[in-house]
Amino acid sequence: MYFGVLLTYKITIDLVEIKSNLALLLREMAMKATDNPAKTAATASQETWLETVRSQVASLRFGVVPIDLRDSAVGQIGRSESATRQTTAGKPSTACQKSGGITKQLMKLTIPTNILRRVAVVAIAGSGLLPIAGKADDQSELVQKLLNRIEQLEQKVNGLESGPGVPATAVPSPNTNAVAIQELEQKVKILERNRELDAEAAAAKAKETPKITIGDRGIGVASANGDFSLQLKGVLQVDSRRYFDDGDITGNDGFLVRRARPILQGTVYRDFDFLFVPDFAGSSPQIYDAFVNYRYQPWAQLRGGKFKSPVGLEQLQSDVNTLFNERSLVTDLVPNRDIGFQLWGDIAGGLVSYQAAVLDGVGDARNNTINSGFNDSPEFAGRLFVLPFKNTELTPLQGLGFGVAGSYGFVSSNNPAGLPATTGGTLPGYATVGQQQFFAYNPLVGTVVADGNHWRLSPQAYYYYGPFGLMAEYAISDQRVTRAGTLVLPALSTSLQNTAWQIAASWVLTGEDASFNGVVPRRPFDLANGQWGAFQIVGRYMALDIDDDAFPTFSNPSFSASAASGWSAGLNWYLNRNLRLNVSYSYTTFEGGGGTGVGGGAVAPAIITRQPEQVFFTRVQLSF
Repeated sequence: MYFGVLLTYKITIDLVEIKSNLALLLREMAMKATDNPAKTAATASQETWLETVRSQVASLRFGVVPIDLRDSAVGQIGRSESATRQTTAGKPSTACQKSGGITKQLMKLTIPTNILRRVAVVAIAGSGLLPIAGKADDQSELVQKLLNRIEQLEQKVNGLESGPGVPATAVPSPNTNAVAIQELEQKVKILERNRELDAEAAAAKAKETPKITIGDRGIGVASANGDFSLQLKGVLQVDSRRYFDDGDITGNDGFLVRRARPILQGTVYRDFDFLFVPDFAGSSPQIYDAFVNYRYQPWAQLRGGKFKSPVGLEQLQSDVNTLFNERSLVTDLVPNRDIGFQLWGDIAGGLVSYQAAVLDGVGDARNNTINSGFNDSPEFAGRLFVLPFKNTELTPLQGLGFGVAGSYGFVSSNNPAGLPATTGGTLPGYATVGQQQFFAYNPLVGTVVADGNHWRLSPQAYYYYGPFGLMAEYAISDQRVTRAGTLVLPALSTSLQNTAWQIAASWVLTGEDASFNGVVPRRPFDLANGQWGAFQIVGRYMALDIDDDAFPTFSNPSFSASAASGWSAGLNWYLNRNLRLNVSYSYTTFEGGGGTGVGGGAVAPAIITRQPEQVFFTRVQLSF
């Protein structure tokens, strides 16, 4: 309220000052009619006064400190002009007499401001002084400025007189400002501390809240500190196989569930990982992976359980990342999964990888399903793989890796499980990429068993650069076998050295990077937005050769082929990280076999080796 009174007081002073000055203007106009010796001085004084009035009107400010008109510039000029006129006219000026008591009249001013405005404009316009200041345009501009200024003063007064509903803001004193600043600083400190407390509480709660994730990498739950975790993943592969010109073999065309594997993996107490993978795709469920892994450091880990034997390069590649539906002929000569312990690790961020395993020992391409060893001595397997340029700036060579793997075991139990798998037939032997047996240990007389040393060697390499990928490997499987004796024929033993090799290439048409761990599309399939995922073309050539000493003592050359070679080509469509579609075609030829007659002419491998194998594959794969 005090501020309102002061502001009203100041505005009133401004109005009175304008009124007083206007009165002086009128009086000076009367003096122009007389011939006075002081006329020249009066005219100069009027021009100076007019400039002062313009400055006062243009610079009026609304403050809170009352201004005594007698101390203002206009007041002083008014007194000076009054004194000049008294000297010139010879008697006191009425305006001068009133100027001394103008302060007493401030609060008694009752002249309506709208009338005062009109008087001011008429007085200035009619005084004849405006032309002194400039041209007619300047006159109109000054009149408009005076009208605007007086209008502003009226609005201020009307606002203050409207009542207590209009708040008035007082200018705080320096002491008040200091106190207010201190209070604000205290409030800021309190708010900052409260924020710190909230952050500490949130951090404490986060340490106790489990983390649940659902995404393209599966479903997972983990403790807040990550020491415990559990993930549910899975692989589902639905295939079709269509054989052409196969000699009317029945039962080989059709659809099949190639793999149906729920994957359970996780971590306990930070350093202990586990993996459990059953498979429900076959005629009976099997356990493919089941192990515990102690992770001391990335370069020092110990695994125990059932896992892939560290020999074949393509065999070690994940089932969801292989280029084709089925692996090459090289996989026929290396072990699949075995039971035992393995020391392994990645040195310098994967620059060097090593595996050293002690295992039960299995035959070529076999998966240890008997859950117990059949050897009196274990099998040793190891692998060393390096990427010499991985951590260098030689980008074109960063994806170059090569190594060597092998195994050594001794089979002394005369157990047929030491021989190759029976895939595609009823006897141990080797199968095509179409999963049809082309070689078997099927002598005319007797039974063949593994009996003695069995070693493998597999040099291997791959190269990836941008969308291009290349894989090559070679495998030797040297195994001592024995044909059981009969009443007519004695037992015979020998070491058979079978070999295989492959080279496979790929190119991602959509430009994504190729890698040993598959392709991740940059633009996942989204038909509405015109995104199609990633497309990859693939091709390979492969061959497998059987030791000549296998025939005829350990295998019937009329039925079993002594060699197989073939090529494959295909297109892979990666819709997203989880879905993939494959189409491919494989063509395989054989040397030997294909005979007819009693003792195996109506079954594999004889019916398979009579003509080249031509097979068209498709696959729908879901993995997460």
